[in-house]
Parts: sequence; structure tokens; C-alpha cells
Amino acid sequence: MAQKILAGRCADPTLSGDVVQVKVDQIVLARAPLRAIAEAREAGLKKTSAEVAIIYDAHAVTGTASRLHSEEMQAAAAEVLAHGIVIGRPGVGFPAPVHLERFASPARLCVTDEPRLASVGGIGMLTIVVSPGMLGQALAHGSIQMRPPRSVQVLLSGRTRPFVCARDVALELVRRGLGEAVSRIEVQHQAPVVIEFAGPSARLLSVSERAVLAGLAPQLGAAGALFVSDERTEVFLRDQRRSKAHRALVPDAGAPCDEVLNVDLGAVDPLYMDETGAVRSVRDLNGKPVSQVLLGGDTGATLRDLFAAAALLKSKRVPARVEFLVAIPSRQMLEVLAGSGALTDLIATGARLIEPDARVMSGELYPPAPAGISARTHDLEPSVTSPKNVAIASAETLAYAVATGEMGDPRSFKRPVRVTIPRALPTDDVLVVRDRKGTLDVGKKAASLTATAPTPWKGTQTLDVIEGPAHLVNGKGTTPVAQGNALAIVCSTLEEVRELAARAVELAPNVRAVLAPFIPSGAVSLFSGVGIAALRFDAAGAKGLKGQRTIALPPPAQWAENEPTVIAIGSTKVPLTWLALGPERGWVSAGTSRSAPATGRTRG
Repeated sequence: MAQKILAGRCADPTLSGDVVQVKVDQIVLARAPLRAIAEAREAGLKKTSAEVAIIYDAHAVTGTASRLHSEEMQAAAAEVLAHGIVIGRPGVGFPAPVHLERFASPARLCVTDEPRLASVGGIGMLTIVVSPGMLGQALAHGSIQMRPPRSVQVLLSGRTRPFVCARDVALELVRRGLGEAVSRIEVQHQAPVVIEFAGPSARLLSVSERAVLAGLAPQLGAAGALFVSDERTEVFLRDQRRSKAHRALVPDAGAPCDEVLNVDLGAVDPLYMDETGAVRSVRDLNGKPVSQVLLGGDTGATLRDLFAAAALLKSKRVPARVEFLVAIPSRQMLEVLAGSGALTDLIATGARLIEPDARVMSGELYPPAPAGISARTHDLEPSVTSPKNVAIASAETLAYAVATGEMGDPRSFKRPVRVTIPRALPTDDVLVVRDRKGTLDVGKKAASLTATAPTPWKGTQTLDVIEGPAHLVNGKGTTPVAQGNALAIVCSTLEEVRELAARAVELAPNVRAVLAPFIPSGAVSLFSGVGIAALRFDAAGAKGLKGQRTIALPPPAQWAENEPTVIAIGSTKVPLTWLALGPERGWVSAGTSRSAPATGRTRG
């Protein structure tokens, strides 16, 4: 299905070549929106031609640290709107669920700087994370360069049992090794992997449940995820009063894929994921005390799940030692819950409503207490500083934790609840700002939207080596040898790579290389777009890098393509493979993807 979407947007429908040029339908900015706008201005942006271009201001809780961000956004708002870009104001909700409800459309291509937006694949829209330079190209010219993806198919069969929901199915996929399949295909083909959900039971899931499964993609190292667009999708869009956005999207009969994973929904039990990423049965936590429960967030809890939790907790009271927080994913869900009385039931239980701020996802806001378990429905941001003693579980498992003060199997409730979701949904986008007049002179650049000058890679790069992102503060090393010098970061896990990818804009140009045993193709392209070289090493290379203080990298022209290049580090020789392909190598050399050189085998 991913190939079908891209083939219709590329001059070469066969998608041949390492990198292809494809047209973009939607653009979503949430992490570093003003940087992307500045890049677009450098590329000649007047008014974007994208079907949807939107900025989500995800800082809903304003404090000393975020006040500067709010002031910058307000100062740039008039110019942003004049470019045809919409602004989602603080309080509209988390970007992913809001975009799913109000803007996402099937069989479209969306580019973004927000990895968590992968969940909109539940509606059949392919979402790809790209660098600020590529976002600028998309805004100004309506197209980007990307690697054609490969596909892993997940075939769903059977029906879920009572007290088992989409979050449990997502955790089962992690336990079944879907991430290993993704990394295996990535290494074999050097191409991003899209997870495609199919099978008879895929059509039984609601669009919101599909979004929970699609939201797994970043955690597994995949570039995105897709569900079919069918009758369920059409009903969802009709309820959102966006029926004209519907397009059918189904895989062709006999369409090839690189691997298939079969999952029987009827065999899935209530599960949880601990802070190490291991998935286990909730029965393993029976009787463990809970100190905090955070229901909601941008992934893992649908409107149906929130209704179920409210029904299970009706007439109950939260134990004195438990902090019960509710982060409603979107303003629309908040209105529906309030209108039905379910929100009243949650408040009567002892819930505290918190604002939909991006820092809730990382644990920066509302961190757990040192003692006891913090149970949450949403995936945490990849970070070595993520809260410990965290259990990621379903909304019904969390309802059991609130009712009893300890973790346990939600099937102990014995009687499952029946939930009816209202079909009449509020669709007034009161916190979405659009430019109605377009009278601003967009030819004059605002000082706040000036693109940073790139730092080219010329000649040999001698970099200080630090191990993992734990030693980074504001993009600089914490050790004396790394103070103020260009850095090479050595990662040992995918989580560390994901954390660096999420901070790539902030890290460049202080960080010039990321080294790891596995770096997803999407992260390679993202790193390349900001001038960071993505280098892979094997087990022998890991031993050679251990304890090294500096590394000298040869000029880009001296690196072999698709083959290891032996780097001498003191008396040790370490084979490193530069993972960038075609134009991506030119981006690293130039320090930006703002104006991609015409190198490599590019098509379209």
C-alpha cells in the first residue's frame, strides 16, 4: 500500500533508484516548526500548495522555560498564516489524535518532524519524518526526496476477548518480535520499512484502534504504518463531517512484501511493558502497589477506552496513595466525555485533568514518584532520562490499578462494560487558526524566521567521542574533552538512536556523526539532512570504539558506498559503513538538505 501511495506521486511509478522525488499532500510541524518555516523561506516559499500544512503548538503548560517558545510563536504567527499554514493553538490536543480527527485523509502522503504522528496511519495515510530542509522543500515546492520503502505485513485474525483492547494487541506485536523483523529488512535492503496491517480482523477494528497499532512504528524502528481504507474509514470521516476526504486504499492481490507476521487477536492477554521495553503479562505484576496512573496521552487510549475506564471506575474512589491523572488526547474527546457524563464519573473518582502538553510524553511534566509503579497508556519518548518503574498498559488495566491501588489483571472486574460511542461529534475547530485575508506582505522576511547557516563537512573531521546521549546537555558534551568540540556519539541501542534523531535539529552542528550497530533508514536521512553522518559498526567495531577519546573521519569522497571503510583509531582499525545514499551524502557534505546536489541515482 505504501508503494501505491508513492507511485501515484512520483514521475517514475516503478520507484527505481536509491532516492526518488515524490509530491507531498500534507505537512505537519510540531517539534521545530519555526526552523522548518525558515528553511522554506530560504527555498522561496510564498504560499504553500499542500492540501494541509499545519503547525501544532504543543506547549500548553506555560512556564519560565516555555515562555520564550510561546513568544516566538506569537511573533511569527501572522507571517506563518500568510503562507497558507494553519496553526493549532495550545489546548487543541496532542498533535497525532487531533490530526487523525480533523485533517488526516486516506491514501495521502504526509511529511512531518513529529515521529508520534505515525498513528495517523490508522486512517490509511502514510506519514514520514524528514529533516527541516526537506520540510522546507515540501512547503515551498510541494515535494521531497526519500528512499522507496519496503513492507512488512501483519495479518490479524480472530476477535479480542473481553478486557483486551488495541493497546494489548500492540504490546503483543512487540513481544512477537516485529521490531526484529523490521531491523532485519532494513539492514538487508537499506530502505525504510512500512508496517502494513491486513487480514480479516483488520476490518473489524475502528479507526481509533487502528491508530493505536500504527503508533507502534517509531518504537520498532519502522518509517511508518498503514491500515486499509475501507467502510470503517468512510464512517469515521463521515462522523467527522469530512466524508469528501475518503479514498479507498487496499493492497493489490498478490502484492509482494518482505515478511509476514500472523497474529490471532483471540490469543492476546492483557499485557504491560516495563521500563526496559520488555513485554509481560499483567499477572506478573499482581499485587504490586501503584503510585501514579496517567490515563490518556497521544497514543494507547481511544475514546472507547476512556469511556470504558469511566464506566469501570464509576462509584469508586482513588486510594489516598495513588495520583490519578487524565490527559484527554483531543479537545473533541474532552467535549464528548463531558457531554456524556463520563468525565464527571472520572472526576468523581478523584481524577485530575491535565493539559495536552508534549512534555507529558517525556515525563518532564508529572514525573512519577520514586516509590511505586507509574502506570500509563501512552508510549514514552525515547530518552535515557525517562522515568523508571513505568508500566505501559491498556486503559482497562489502569482502571483496575485506580480501583485497587495495585497492578493486576483487569479481568478481575469479571463483568465487562458495554460502551456506545456517540456518533454526533463536535467538529468546531475553535482552537485552529486560519488566515482568512492573506494581506501580509510575505516577501519581507521576519527576523524570527531566519535559517541557520549550515556547517559543511570539508576534509578530515576529527571528532571527540562520547558514549550515548546521556553525556549531552544542550547539544554539547559534558566531559572536559568534549566541551565546545565537534562530537561523534556512539550508541548501543535503537532507543538511543531514536533519542538523537528526535534531537537532531538541536544537536547539529555540534554533533557531526552518530555511530550505532543499527540506524533506521529514516533516521539516516534525517541525520543527513542536518549534516550528521550516520555510521554503522559491527561487533568487532564496538570493541574497537570502546574507550576511544577521538576519531578522525576521512572526507566524504573517500567513503565507499554500501561497503565498510576501515578507520584507523590509534592502533585499532574499525570498519565503519556510511549509511547515506545518493543525495543524502551531498546533504551531509553541505551540512543541510536545503539545496540537494544532483548526485546519486535519483529518479522522478
